[in-house]
Amino acid sequence: MSELRPSLDTPDVATAQDVVAAESTTGARSRRRSPAAMAMRRFRRNKVAVAGSIFLLVILVLAVFAPLIAGQSPNAVDLGAIRQAPSGEHWLGTDASGRDVFARLIYAARVSLLVGVAAALLSVLLGTVVGAVAGLFGGWVDSVLMRTADMVLSFPPIVVIIVLAGILGPSIPILILAIASTTWPTPARLVRGVTLAVREREYLHAARVAGAPRRWLLRKHIVPAAMGQIVVVGTISVAGAILAEAVLSFLGLGVQPPQASWGNMLNDAQSLTVIQSMPWLWLPPGLAIAMTVLAVNFVGDGLRDAVDPRQTGRS
Repeated sequence: MSELRPSLDTPDVATAQDVVAAESTTGARSRRRSPAAMAMRRFRRNKVAVAGSIFLLVILVLAVFAPLIAGQSPNAVDLGAIRQAPSGEHWLGTDASGRDVFARLIYAARVSLLVGVAAALLSVLLGTVVGAVAGLFGGWVDSVLMRTADMVLSFPPIVVIIVLAGILGPSIPILILAIASTTWPTPARLVRGVTLAVREREYLHAARVAGAPRRWLLRKHIVPAAMGQIVVVGTISVAGAILAEAVLSFLGLGVQPPQASWGNMLNDAQSLTVIQSMPWLWLPPGLAIAMTVLAVNFVGDGLRDAVDPRQTGRS
């Protein structure tokens, strides 16, 4: 009878043990994988989002190292080189004041990125605080804050920004404040929705019973739970802020000359003659605005898909 018992050293049993060990190792690795790592893995699989990230990285490098890359001052006027076509000396030609278009294009990236990122951060910060407080406190606090958000959303944002910029004066700080003051309700409503879901969970009830203050709950539980959605809406807000800055600068209510901005560069190409015969004056800034906004939206869509809990089955 002992001859009928399979030995533990037989190939079949050893193979089975290897399979079990491999499955255990795989399961342990899967359990150790953090949500952030899985989200990053899903984001890397999104080729369009990765391409958008690479493009934004290139724009950032150009903006940071503009003095080294441009080679010329963006505000240097040369009356003997007015509206010259692209050449070896001026890669993208010159404008109506003889200034190098390539240099102004690169320096303008600094303004657009500064306004876009700063306005988005301010908007998301204000919206996060308002939404978390409204969702956690509830009652009349929630009603007042959300009705205020609804009132802000009821006005066309670009009209409000134009009015604020016209009253307070055109400048970069005023531009950032004007954009943030009209866009904070979107992250506020998003964070409020997450807060309403999180505050009903058992661990939050336990923290309340233990005497945890609401400020601690906001910092330790509410904001971390909404961080994925906050990052997504913040990324998309950058695109809206860049576009708003370009529109206001084009209308003369944003960045003022001689400081370079993609919007006020387009302002120099309003003539039909310029549009038809001098495309180097409007095509580079127009493409820069369109491609940057498109790249930011691609990154935002990729982040949204990466942090979406419904995508965990595809990780």
